[in-house]
Amino acid sequence: MTQPEQFHTFSFAAVVLVVGVFVVPLTAEVSNVTSGFPHHKHRRLKMDEAFLTVKNELDTEVVVSWVSEHCYQCLYQQLGVAPAAPSLGQPSSVDFIVSTQHEITLQLNRTPATQELCTLPFHFGEHGNYSLWVKNLNDRSLVNCTLVTDADPANSYIPILVAFLIFAGLALVSAIGRIILGLSVVRGILFRISGSMETERLINSELGSPGRTVAPITDNILPPPNNPSKRLRSLDTFRGISLVIMVFVNYGAGRYWFFKHESWNGLTVADLVFPWFVFIMGTSTALSINASLRAGSTRSSLLRKVVWRSLQLFIIGVFIINPNYCQGPLSWANLRIPGVLQRLAWSYLVVACLDLLVARSHLDILTRDAWWSPGLDILLYWPAWLCVLLLEIIWLCLTFLLPVPNCPTGYLGPGGIGDMGLYANCTGGAAGFIDRWLLGENHIYQTPSSRVIYATDMPYDPEGVLGSISSVLMAYLGLQAGKIILHYRDVHTSIISRFLIWGLILGVLSAVLTKCSRDQGFIPVNKNLWSLSYVTTLACFAFVLLVLVYYTVDVRKWWSGAPFYYPGMNSILVYVGHEVFEEYFPFRWRMANNQSHAEHLTQNLVATSCWVFISYVLYRKKIFWKI
Repeated sequence: MTQPEQFHTFSFAAVVLVVGVFVVPLTAEVSNVTSGFPHHKHRRLKMDEAFLTVKNELDTEVVVSWVSEHCYQCLYQQLGVAPAAPSLGQPSSVDFIVSTQHEITLQLNRTPATQELCTLPFHFGEHGNYSLWVKNLNDRSLVNCTLVTDADPANSYIPILVAFLIFAGLALVSAIGRIILGLSVVRGILFRISGSMETERLINSELGSPGRTVAPITDNILPPPNNPSKRLRSLDTFRGISLVIMVFVNYGAGRYWFFKHESWNGLTVADLVFPWFVFIMGTSTALSINASLRAGSTRSSLLRKVVWRSLQLFIIGVFIINPNYCQGPLSWANLRIPGVLQRLAWSYLVVACLDLLVARSHLDILTRDAWWSPGLDILLYWPAWLCVLLLEIIWLCLTFLLPVPNCPTGYLGPGGIGDMGLYANCTGGAAGFIDRWLLGENHIYQTPSSRVIYATDMPYDPEGVLGSISSVLMAYLGLQAGKIILHYRDVHTSIISRFLIWGLILGVLSAVLTKCSRDQGFIPVNKNLWSLSYVTTLACFAFVLLVLVYYTVDVRKWWSGAPFYYPGMNSILVYVGHEVFEEYFPFRWRMANNQSHAEHLTQNLVATSCWVFISYVLYRKKIFWKI
């Protein structure tokens, strides 16, 4: 083990200890902010909640309703009723709990005539205490609504800041340590020390310690290029970045709303990582198939391996999304079929088969003097591109032309209370209908993210059948990145410029499809639907991120890719492991206060850091899971 790598080991181990020591104490501060309000002691606030006291001085009841700013064209939901004032100058008072995740609009109506009195948009702060006064003005036909902050909310984002500073500090210490260990004087001292220790060990041993060489096995879906020196660290680093964020998000990410999947249209951090993983899988597929063909493998033998690996991925995916421990035997009646690994298996199968049809084993003999040579990385593979485009046309036709019973044709909404409640059972439109028709309601995801804001009741699977077509496009755009690397290997400017051109084209296409808005575009960005604009937007981000990682890791070599490089080398093992052992220590433990962002964030960061450390240890021992 080299000295810089030993320093990384120390950094990983320190993360678990330091995060726990410095972030957990913040729990008490955040969880006790409601103390000092005797009239609210009967109800302890949870995360993302605040108290609202409505004081009504009117002589009639007032109905209080609300709607989230994130809920597009939604019906108001009744929060409660403030009774009429018992006497002049003595207001009635009633307490409510309101959500603090997004800005909400409060609507007050007089009963029984349901006359609107006022509307108030406001973003409540977590664990804050607020009063809403409803008064008559001098002209008793006019009503004044005033919102007052009785107690300031807690700053629930302090734990994120502390965690960021801790990790930034560890990264800085690691970088400084690498620089120091790289100095010739320090290296000489360490070499003399390690040399004397090795000599003593050999003297005390009868046979010494013969070296052994173990060929590394990668977890990638296809094997790496035969020459390890040609392996791009940036690809494993990119994969590792996606995987680490995915593990962190799946473990809860501190229960912050912006680390959860968007309820319907739009993007959060959680919505970024899975498409990036699909993208980099496509990139690795292009490089692996090319390397295998150059090594003499036949296309038929590679096709058999592709089919077998896809089947393995699908079966593993079905197992890990249907856990039966602590829940009794698994019933076939409610077995969920779609899932993350299942979609990876499908995307890999289609993209790898397409590439096997058109891949060239020797690219160095191709002419670069023709007028069409700048588009060589596309034109040579036009049959595969044609198939991908046909698949996307099928997606468009099914999405916008397929008749769905009791729903408008081409509906892309969430149903529930969205669209003024007119299409409550139309969640996902054609995508939801196809899943329920092909797989059955009991075999798809039962608690979609649309329930959070849109109050939907229909099962809907974000990894469903129709969205799998769009995931093929995402994987093939990643494969296109691999083709660029193969055609312009070692010509860094050509690779980077083409990545940026692809990013620009996809970004412009996304802007056209969405009209640069969340809800009002032709095809909004939607993770649940895996809409076309979602794919183009995330592929745009992926090309730009890949440029940054490629330039810093493989071109300038400013960064080794650590620590993300290590989980990126063992991605299937880390993903499956984090799902299987999610409920076990040290990845989860009983918390003193499970309504604290700080304690959840600590637990989730420690769990994610553990998997990074495990992947590092496995990397050092050359243990990789290959399927």
